[in-house]
Parts: sequence; structure tokens; C-alpha cells
Amino acid sequence: MATQLSTVDRAVFAPRSNPVPAAPAVARLTLSDFRCYRHLRLELEAPPVVLAGPNGAGKTNVLEALSFLAPGRGLRRATLSEVARRDVHRPPGGDATVRPWGVAARLAGATGALEVGTGFVPADSGGREKRLAHIDGQPLKSQAGLAEVLSVQWLTPAMDRLFVDGPAARRRFLDRLVFGVDPAHAGRTAAYEHALRERARLLTAGVARRDWDAAWLAALEETLATKGVAVAAARREMVARLDEVCRTGVGPFPGARLALRGGIETWLEAGPALAAEDRFRDVLAATRAKDAETGGASVGPHRSDLVVRHAPKDQPADVCSTGEQKALLIAIVLGNARLLAAERARAPLLLLDEVAAHLDETRRAALFEYIIDLGAQAWLTGTEAGLFAALRGRAQFFNVKDATVTPAA
Repeated sequence: MATQLSTVDRAVFAPRSNPVPAAPAVARLTLSDFRCYRHLRLELEAPPVVLAGPNGAGKTNVLEALSFLAPGRGLRRATLSEVARRDVHRPPGGDATVRPWGVAARLAGATGALEVGTGFVPADSGGREKRLAHIDGQPLKSQAGLAEVLSVQWLTPAMDRLFVDGPAARRRFLDRLVFGVDPAHAGRTAAYEHALRERARLLTAGVARRDWDAAWLAALEETLATKGVAVAAARREMVARLDEVCRTGVGPFPGARLALRGGIETWLEAGPALAAEDRFRDVLAATRAKDAETGGASVGPHRSDLVVRHAPKDQPADVCSTGEQKALLIAIVLGNARLLAAERARAPLLLLDEVAAHLDETRRAALFEYIIDLGAQAWLTGTEAGLFAALRGRAQFFNVKDATVTPAA
């Protein structure tokens, strides 16, 4: 069943004469010692990919591996060592060996092929875990460089509570959307968070004597002011653009109104970014004693919140039904994908874990049509292949069982 598209959406979702989407798609995926997979290699086509199999078979592990092709901690927010395959043949009472792991992909797109990879080598005693990344064999200075070639968005069952849980998850969700249009945002957020931790550590260490290193604190607060305002400005711009594209809704998915709430955002609305930086710097200097007691900072983009409303009902998302919240979340992800496809010809890689099981037939069909028309490569998981019957002949189906992935007949 195809859903009806608005005039604007028809322009965005117009059939493409080129069967290879402009957005990069994974043509080959290789996993080494990742979660339950000792080794996995999949040869793929551009259309959507369906992974069907029982719970615990390893479907979500494949999506998690793909999520590491973007900056960050992946869709489960696991540490690097947590996703490593463990040595199950260990002596009784012995510790499981943490293995190095790797995720590699060949990306195919209108501009040609690209080899992208990331991995982890366990630290020696006393060392720190470190994640490595490369593009076409060239090492990246940081994982933030991955956002230059691929935007990855995901929906998981854990995100069903996005609108009712605390603001931290909503900030991470928003930052993931910003990465798609502004890859440098990943580096700015990392720099801000590092400076925030260092300032807290410095303040806490000197809380009893109040003899902080003023020069070092000033340097950290300068970083917080410049990076923090840049982070807030990028989020604010993204929210404004998403609000514009999502407010009317598309087909059976409701319109969503989005806003960003926070102190720095209020300052940016009232004046230029440089004035906001000055004000943020002054506030940080004035609240050192208070922040030393709390171990944090009372103002900054780490306190901001994404506020979402159900547009047709004009009510906050957190008071909507579970089904309405799910539809709103999908509407925002689709809106972001439409935005990228229209403005950058680069729809994101979509990782949709168990999303079809909780949609009625109309919304399920609409979701599949949008994915096809966008030209985005989507990876969908489900316990029943029948949920994806509308994609037969238009998607690549795999069966997943006991950490084995095989093409479906």
C-alpha cells in the first residue's frame, strides 16, 4: 500500500533515474570479533536490507556494528571493550579475554567506492582504550572524521522513551542529526565535553583550599565558551530547519513542532554569538565556587533540552500515547532524511531496529515507501520476515540465526 505524498514530498521523493543512490550505501560489510560474530562478511546491494530472525540471534549486533561507522558510542552506547567478542573457552574462574575488533565497509555511491573502517585494540595495563578509524586506508586523527563521509541515524526499542526520559538522550539524538549536516559538530561537542570534565576535575581537586590554577581554568572556560556557543548555535539551526520540514507531517505520520530550550539558546536569540560567548565566559568564572561543590556547571549546552510537540493535537510529546510518541519519533527521523536528501543529495544510512513490529499496516507501508523513494539504504530488523512482505522484490532479505547470516530464499 503506497501512502499519499504532499506536493513538496513528491518533489523530494521523485523516482530516481539512477539506480545507485547519491547517498553512500554499504556494498560490503565485514565484522571481526564484534559481539557474537567471530567473522562476518555480507555482500550487499543498494536497496533496503531486511534481517529477520528470533530474538538473540544477532540482528541488532549487525546494526550496532554499522552505527560505529559514525562518531560516538554506537546505538547501544556501549564501551569499546563491551562490544568485543569474548573468549568463551577460558579456564574456570578466569577472566574473559577482550579481543581486538573491527568493522569495515565498502561504501558505494554516485561518486564511486570508498573504504571505511573502525576498530579497537585493547589497552595495555594502565593504558586507555582507543578507537581507531580510517578512510581509504588513511588513518583519521579522530573518529569525528567519519561524519565527513557518512551520516547514520537509528531507531531502537530503547528510544521509545525518548520523550519521557531525561534530556541527555534527547541531546544525543539531536547531535546525531546535526552530524549529518555539519560533520564538524562532532569535534566541537567532543572538545566541549572534554573541557567540561577537565574543569570539573580541577575545581573539585581544589575545592577545600580554593587555590585553583586560574590560568588553566581561564583557558578551559575559553574553550567552553567558544565551543559551547558553537554547539548551541548548530543545534538551534538544526531544530529550526527540522521544525519547518516536520510541522505538517507526511501521510500517516503526524506533524511535529520542535524547539530548543536552554540558557545559551536564549542568549543567542537575544544577540550575536560573540556576546553569548562573553556572557558564558563570565558566568563560568563567577560560578567556580558553586560548580566546585556540585562537580559540574550550571549553564551550558549540556543543560539544553529538545522540546517536541504533537502538532495536530498541540500537546507535548511526553503526554502523548506510546503509539503517538513512536510515530512522532519516526516522523522526525524521516523529516531529517528528507532534509538531507533535498539539500545535500545525501540521505543518511537508516538503522531501524524492530520498528515495523509496533506500526499498523498503513504506517508500515508508508515507512517502506518513504525509504524506497528517498534512495536511502535502510537496515530493518524483525522477528518475522512477513512484516516486510511489502518490500519483497525491492529489498535484500537475510535470515539471522545463532550468529549466522544467510541470504533468504
